[in-house]
Order: sequence, then C-alpha cells, then structure tokens
Amino acid sequence: MINRFAIRNLTRIIGVGLTLVFMGSTIFAHEVRPAYLQLHQTGAETYDVLWKVPGRGDNMRLSLYVEMPENCSNASEPRGVFDNNALIEEWSIRCVGGLAGRTIVIEGLAATMTDVLVRQERLEGTTQVVRLTPTMPSFVVEASPRAIEVARTYTVLGIEHILTGIDHLLFVLGLLIITQGGWKLVKTVTAFTVSHSFTLTAVTLGFVNVPTKPVEAIIALSIVFVATEIVQRKRGREGLAVRAPWVVAFAFGLIHGLGFAGGLSDIGLPAGHIPTALLFFSLGVETGHFLFIGAVLSLVAIVRRANVVLPAWAEYIPPYAIGSVAMFWVIQRVAAF
Repeated sequence: MINRFAIRNLTRIIGVGLTLVFMGSTIFAHEVRPAYLQLHQTGAETYDVLWKVPGRGDNMRLSLYVEMPENCSNASEPRGVFDNNALIEEWSIRCVGGLAGRTIVIEGLAATMTDVLVRQERLEGTTQVVRLTPTMPSFVVEASPRAIEVARTYTVLGIEHILTGIDHLLFVLGLLIITQGGWKLVKTVTAFTVSHSFTLTAVTLGFVNVPTKPVEAIIALSIVFVATEIVQRKRGREGLAVRAPWVVAFAFGLIHGLGFAGGLSDIGLPAGHIPTALLFFSLGVETGHFLFIGAVLSLVAIVRRANVVLPAWAEYIPPYAIGSVAMFWVIQRVAAF
C-alpha cells in the first residue's frame, strides 16, 4: 500500500513543478502537431495528394517536402492555403506502374522533432497508415495493408495522444491526489477507462456526433472541478470526488472519451482494419495513462526513501496550480466558440 504521507509530500513537490511547467505550457494543452500526408488513389496510376505542414506563425511553415518516386510526375500544380497555423497543399500525380513497392521520402524530416502521419487510400477502399519520424523519414507503399502494421502504428499514436494531452494528464493527476493510491485508485482508473472507451468507440463508429469546442471546454472544466474538490478536502469538507471518485471519473471519462475521439478522427481509420485500429488506439491511450501513473508512483517511492518534508501550506500548491491552468483553458476555449 502506498504511504499517504509520501503522497502528501509528493503533491507538494509536484505543485512547484506544475507552477513552473504547466503555466508555461498552456498553449500546448492537448495539441498534437504532426505533418499529414494523404494519398488518395483515383485510378490505376493516378493519385490525389493532400499535404499538411505545421506552421510557425506569420504564414511560415516547417521546411518539410514530399519527395515522390522517380516514376511519378505532377498531373496538376500544387494549390496551397494557410489555415489554422498550417499550410495545406493539394495536387494530383501520375505514377507509371503505380505506387506499390515504391518509396516516398519526407525531405527535411530528419532535421526536425516532428512526426508525419501518412494515409494511403487505395482504389479498392483499403488503407495504409504509417507514422514517420526524424529517424525514419521514408516508407514503402504497400500493395495491401498488414494488420500488424496497423496495430503498431495506432498503439504508438494512442500513447503519444495521451502523453501530449496535458489536460487529460492533469485530470488523472487530480484523481491520483484525491484517491491517494490503493484500491480506490484502481477502481477510479478502471471507471475512467471504461467510460472514455465507450464514447471513443461510439464517436469513431459514427453513433455519436458532438462539436469539438464545447467538449474541450468541458474537459478543462472537469479539471477545475477535481482541483476544487482537493482544496475542499484539505479544508475538511469532503465532496463527491472524495467520497466516490470512481463516479466522478466515470462521468467525466465520457467527456474525455469525446476528446480522444477528436484526435483519432484527425488521423482516420484504415478501411478493412477499423476494429484493429480502434482497439489498439484505445490500448495505446491506456498504456499512456499507466505510464504516467507509474512515473508519479515512482516519485512516491523516491519521496518515501528521501523522507522529504515540506511546509503544510505547500499542500495547496498542486490544486491551485492545476485549477488555475485549467480555468485558463476554460476561458480560452469558451472564447473560441
């Protein structure tokens, strides 16, 4: 069982870090900024290309360029437009003999810290999805998709999505502080997992359609609620989140699942492998959750060994830091409606 004294001291330490890190990182909350390449096959040798490159402000873009195989030539000139801090280009190509077995390279990727999501939509409706990195800036176009490649790609995407979603992580951190470890934490995390997996699946399969901006605002509001509950507990007033944190986790997990679905919809699902992609994206999200919780609990173990003691007032730093950042997001996201 995790020592509650260690948890209490850890929250004080985390609070100092939250003040310095999260307040300085608010603009990155729940934002994944990969480049995106889509190849839509329109004929035996013809393809429509969509290339989206992250911007750097003031109509500037990252220096990333698509290098097609030698058997390909442009059938139309690229048409580009800047939108939402990204350059979006569209054009058509003709590849003698097709693209199967050919290599496509993203020039300039090795010199960045950006990933590239590639989606190839074949004429018969099947899809190849690949994630390129600075250490792997090229890929071979496959004639048919492989389930193992889909599973690997979507697992990694799920992990990255949660670990770069600071708002989701702050919510989980709040639940960890409230439960203070033990079986209550296990039940709370399980409830959160079940609920957000339900809405993630429902939205991705088209059973539910909810606007993104209100969802993001409510996600931020859920963090404010949990931070408030932590403060109330320290003042001797136990709210619902303290008495039954699994209920709160389940209720807000439904909303967080809608946020996960928004990230997945930007990536898309490969035809013929939708169940596999959906399953492994969900598993990736859960893996990210447990990696984060494991990191926090590892810090707990370090604190137990070091016997670090901070003043009592430091207990209020984590909830106030979490709540302040989350309230900023609420205002920011409501203003964006």
